[in-house]
Amino acid sequence: MKRENPITLNLYVALAYRFLILLVLYTLCRLGFFFFNHSLFQHITLPKYLYMLWGGLKFDVSALIYINAIFLLMQLVPAPFKYKDGYQRFCKWLFIISNSIGIMANFADFAYYKYTLKRTTATVFSQFSHEQNKFKLFIDFLTDYWYLFLLYALFIWGFVKLYQLVGVKKVKTFKWPAYLLQTVLLFAIALVCLTGVRGGWGYGTRPITLSNAGEFVDTPDQMSLVLNTPFCIFRTLKVSKLKPVNYYDEQTLNSIYNPIHLPKDTVAFKKLNVVFLIIESLGKEHIGGLNKDLMGGKYKGFTPFIDSLIEQSYTFTHTYANGRKSIDALPSVISGIPSIREPFVLSVYSGNKTTSIAKLLGDKGYETAFFHGAPNGSMGFSSYTHLAGIKHYFGQNEYKKTGDYDGTWGIWDNPFMQYMAQTMNTLKQPFFSAFFSLSSHHPFKLPDEYAGKFPKGHLPVQEVLGYTDMALRNFFRTASAMPWYKNTLFVLCADHATVSYFPEYQTTPGYFSIPIVFYYPGGDLKGKADKNVQQIDIMPTVLNYLHYDKPYFALGFDAFDKRQDNFVVNNNDGTFSFYQGDYLLINDGKINLSLYNLKTDRLTQNNILDKEPLIAQQMEKYLKAFVQQYNNRMIENKLTAN
Repeated sequence: MKRENPITLNLYVALAYRFLILLVLYTLCRLGFFFFNHSLFQHITLPKYLYMLWGGLKFDVSALIYINAIFLLMQLVPAPFKYKDGYQRFCKWLFIISNSIGIMANFADFAYYKYTLKRTTATVFSQFSHEQNKFKLFIDFLTDYWYLFLLYALFIWGFVKLYQLVGVKKVKTFKWPAYLLQTVLLFAIALVCLTGVRGGWGYGTRPITLSNAGEFVDTPDQMSLVLNTPFCIFRTLKVSKLKPVNYYDEQTLNSIYNPIHLPKDTVAFKKLNVVFLIIESLGKEHIGGLNKDLMGGKYKGFTPFIDSLIEQSYTFTHTYANGRKSIDALPSVISGIPSIREPFVLSVYSGNKTTSIAKLLGDKGYETAFFHGAPNGSMGFSSYTHLAGIKHYFGQNEYKKTGDYDGTWGIWDNPFMQYMAQTMNTLKQPFFSAFFSLSSHHPFKLPDEYAGKFPKGHLPVQEVLGYTDMALRNFFRTASAMPWYKNTLFVLCADHATVSYFPEYQTTPGYFSIPIVFYYPGGDLKGKADKNVQQIDIMPTVLNYLHYDKPYFALGFDAFDKRQDNFVVNNNDGTFSFYQGDYLLINDGKINLSLYNLKTDRLTQNNILDKEPLIAQQMEKYLKAFVQQYNNRMIENKLTAN
């Protein structure tokens, strides 16, 4: 309700008051963000958090100037008409609506952050651009987080009330001294705004970006406590380009790390069928068979079938995703190309000439197919798989049976995996196929007939993973009766990890820990190696296991190789996590920030960077080699072996 008699102030004083309101509201948003995600930010003292709040003001000022640039210009124009009631009324709603959208972005990350572990950036628009059910997704989000919607409504109500407490005092006469004074003020305030956007006024000051939040934190994951979501979106609107680096000469570089894989032996190529099973949100934490040390050995997990499959398969002690989003997974798994800083398929380099395991096997006469139960344009998967050389796409459009739609994402996993098994039976051998599940995605719904049939656990995703685990059991039961089954190498992994419960998984390694399992029912591929393995290792591991006889490009390693200098790398928000041997090195792209011995310090509480400089130096050598190969090959379009 509009205040009958607002306090009238000088326009410039009223402007300062309204920006002060916004700074207070953004600080409250930052507090809310921490409250809803506090379990992901441990060991933060009150003085340290207050310092983060102080640092956050710099980013809030920058974001608010971006959002309110038009409003500011309308208020500062040196002209008498700006004091008219209609003009001020228009400015009021421009101010309220634009800033309500900015606040909404902050509120969205209260819930969304736990899935991505980074503030939302401009890539979100491209990421969901292919979804046909955006409205339904929005409704599901509101249903699950209704309390956030109510809190947001209350927040905006208070925002409007505070705005209406103050009005602009009218000016009766507007002569040339007023024009002159307000023109001077316009340029002065413009200079202040420029300084605010850039984050400083010094000659050498560049516009602050996301990495500047590192000034106020101890570890990179804490940067999201300093940043705000509108700032992250504005600063990533312009597609970033990689910069060429030259740490080593070409010969030295290739001696340290070379993504061109050469044939290792003269053994004949083995024409096994290859099936990739990529399971949505299947974090390693949820699998009892990979966590026999949790809860004093009593932890059962939520995937009994996967547990039984692991007993008949080959896996590794430390297995990681290369990203935190579904859109990161396919290039990593199928093309051996991880997303660094931003999803590869949304980057300016997505048009580069690439190869993939599908293309290479297709050249060997394999029939190739991809299965995903969502509408065919979802997540841009159909476009990517086409570029990756996969000839057949089977999605919701091809699934003719009615009644199996989950109401949000697509076809339930259980019926769709049965459809996949039957369809693969029509493919000519040898074949390559990949499947991407969807039922274990938020909003974590089950078919009505399965309600209450799976353990709920501490996290909503765990009950639904029980359903997908059952779907996998039924798929393998059906597939085992097929003539191609025993001649097939299956690889099971996740697209990314998700929310976690145990402290062991509320760490940087834990946030990326997923299963990577190789199962060959017609052979003796069984065991577990003490080794670091990642999604981009899957392609070279499978090709080398098949004795692929031509050179190819992949940024990963053969996981079955006996070499010990292999490494795992991921980069979620500009900061590298680099794993080699027992150690994890955190590097911001310029300097080493921390080093942990994961064998003795699983919770990553003891930074030993100063105690083990030689280990950090050795690991940094490999990281630099990776960055040089990645950046320069992306820039020069050299993502193939020839």
